Amino acid sequence: MCLLTCGPQVETIGDAYMVVSGLPVRNGKLHGREVARMSLALLDAVKSFRIRHRANQQLRLRIGIHSGPVCAGVVGLKMPRYCLFGDTVNTASRMESNGEALKIHVSETTRDVLQEFGCFRLQLRGDVEMKG
Repeated sequence: MCLLTCGPQVETIGDAYMVVSGLPVRNGKLHGREVARMSLALLDAVKSFRIRHRANQQLRLRIGIHSGPVCAGVVGLKMPRYCLFGDTVNTASRMESNGEALKIHVSETTRDVLQEFGCFRLQLRGDVEMKG
């Protein structure tokens, strides 16, 4: 599974979005390509997006991607919602929160998946200290 904090399944966490590819139907390594392409499309879209009440400011989207196993399910009776659980979710969230604005922060695991496609250019940012 590949998680992007920002696939068909979406979960909101505060002001962030968590997107997963490869659930509920597994898609092999295609999850990485799907989420990476969506991330690039989102970055392209925010370049032309204008905030009405802050016309001189650009939306500063942060994106973090991590691949790995997750546990997913619907939680709640009165207001059910689709939830994602596990270390992969936590790592993807940390990738986003430690990422730079208007850049896609990719974990080493996701980098390995993307390199198999040979169509993504990745640039080393260097070590970033993260909790966990």
